[in-house]
Amino acid sequence: MPDDPAKPASIAPHSAQVQSLVSFLEHEAQPMIVLDPDYNILAANGAYRRQFGATGKPFIGQKCYRVSHHYELPCDQAGEHCPMKKARELRGPDRVLHIHHTPRGPEHVDVELRPIFDEHGAITAYVERLSTVRSASAQPSGDGLVGRSPAFNQALAALQRVAPSMLPVLLLGESGTGKELFARAVHATSARAGGPLVVVDCSGLSETLFESELFGHEKGAFTGAALRKPGLVETAQDGTIFLDEIGDVPLAMQVKLLRLIETGTYRRVGGVETLHANFRLVAATHKRLDEMVARGQFRQDLYYRINAFPIELPPLRERADDIALLANSFLARPSAMRTVSIDAAALAQLQRHAWPGNIRELRNVLERASLFADDGVIRVAHLPPAGQFGGVANSSKSQSAVLSDAMLNSAGTRSELAEYLGISERTLYRRLKEMNVTKQK
Repeated sequence: MPDDPAKPASIAPHSAQVQSLVSFLEHEAQPMIVLDPDYNILAANGAYRRQFGATGKPFIGQKCYRVSHHYELPCDQAGEHCPMKKARELRGPDRVLHIHHTPRGPEHVDVELRPIFDEHGAITAYVERLSTVRSASAQPSGDGLVGRSPAFNQALAALQRVAPSMLPVLLLGESGTGKELFARAVHATSARAGGPLVVVDCSGLSETLFESELFGHEKGAFTGAALRKPGLVETAQDGTIFLDEIGDVPLAMQVKLLRLIETGTYRRVGGVETLHANFRLVAATHKRLDEMVARGQFRQDLYYRINAFPIELPPLRERADDIALLANSFLARPSAMRTVSIDAAALAQLQRHAWPGNIRELRNVLERASLFADDGVIRVAHLPPAGQFGGVANSSKSQSAVLSDAMLNSAGTRSELAEYLGISERTLYRRLKEMNVTKQK
């Protein structure tokens, strides 16, 4: 590398204005670089050199898109959002989430670029601030969010925007798209990361049980209440509450939930004392709450309160580029009994499927296939027939049709049917309920 780590900053010969700017940026804890209007890296502070400077690979005087993306053209000409182009048009800052090449491999990086003007109002340089996103991985990972497709990056960029705030977040998307993982990432990226994250599964809870679980109850509040029990709201003090499948909250309970969110107060079941809550709210649903509001099944005031910052999570069929990354992540998990890989033909077959059960279904299919891979390699023969895990991507079958076919071919228990479909039993319960079908056992 041409720059000397002992120097206060790496800098190409340029104006005194740029040198003064770099001297200032050297004291910033976040990685920062200075660019000229032709995409050339003029300078970098120590934080950038330590985090992004690969040994033996010079970057001063190089084009930013070559260093960060290994492109031969600017980002916008390579089909990506270019913050410099946007900042030039806006004559102001622009921010984008990109995949950058780093000494550790590809990583998600939150980029903010600001123009620097001379005394005549002309842009003479740009300052770029880079923050590595720790809540997701662009490489195979044993846990957490994994992905690098445009649809995934869009949802992740929205998460990065809202996480530091206290706004309620509403995660929308089909079952199995990773809503709980996104909720955990919101919590981990927020100022409340040191507090608890409490998950409340709203599915299947009756009105009485929901109130007791959420608010707790006093001794003797009802038959069987032998002791005072703190509720999940109390457990989540100074942390985050994740209300999973909030569309299943009983209508009669929604008014109490609204009061809790708006006033931060509640009472235990059977109690008279007003208690004060302090939590960040994240909710999720696979249902169309706006349609439920129109049908009178969900309170409009509660909907507007929780819908402050909606994030749409893409289904797996819109993330075909991530299937290889996800598959390698699942197969590399420490819980696996042995190392298993997947060959190109099997991977191509996985990429052609619609995955109605989304990421959960993919994981189940891979876990099943790995049991047949005696030599440690998953092949096409180890995958279930297409009709047994969702059909190909251009199939016209609806989820209801797939479920109906599966029920005709399965005489087992509900748990066995869920495993056959590659979905959770909770998701199966919801789908059967929506179809007004009762699956015994």
